[in-house]
Amino acid sequence: MPAEQALAFLVFAFVAAVTPGPSNVLLTATGANVGLLRGLPCLFGVALGMGLMMAIVAFGLGGLVLGSPRVLQALNWLGAAFLLWLSWKIATARGGGGGAEEKPVGFLGAAGFQWVNPKSWLVSASAAGTYLQAEAGSALLQALSFGLLFVVAALPSCLAWLAFGVVMQRFLRSERAFRTFNLVMGALLAGSVVMIVL
Repeated sequence: MPAEQALAFLVFAFVAAVTPGPSNVLLTATGANVGLLRGLPCLFGVALGMGLMMAIVAFGLGGLVLGSPRVLQALNWLGAAFLLWLSWKIATARGGGGGAEEKPVGFLGAAGFQWVNPKSWLVSASAAGTYLQAEAGSALLQALSFGLLFVVAALPSCLAWLAFGVVMQRFLRSERAFRTFNLVMGALLAGSVVMIVL
């Protein structure tokens, strides 16, 4: 992959990963509820799951899914249902600043979440359409490079959201404050469903 293509994609990936979206809401809520160390599996799940999705979509799955209206509609409704379930789980979490009773979203849950996250599909499809170049080598090598570069960009970007949640623990000193924070995070995530169903 030419250096110019790699640099352009890296900038795109950083911006895509750091801007607000369902995964970043999930990371913020995780950081606020269980802390940094217990939130790391969620962070790695988001970054690596999105990198894998980016590689697979860039290699060809995106065209198959996005080219089939019925498959896309089924994926949208599945994603909406999962996001609403996850919103409910976040909104009803007790919180408590890293207490052992809270079970954070783990690596597999966060990685799997990318496949029903509308922002992940938009980012992956946009990247494939914009940054794949016929003269830059095989589609497989470009797709793998995109996946790896996305992980490199997503780790620090997503860490900022997890850390923001951890910082919020300082302000969430009571059970009521945690419940309010979790309700707001759950509502924000549920609001992202509008992107899927409209």
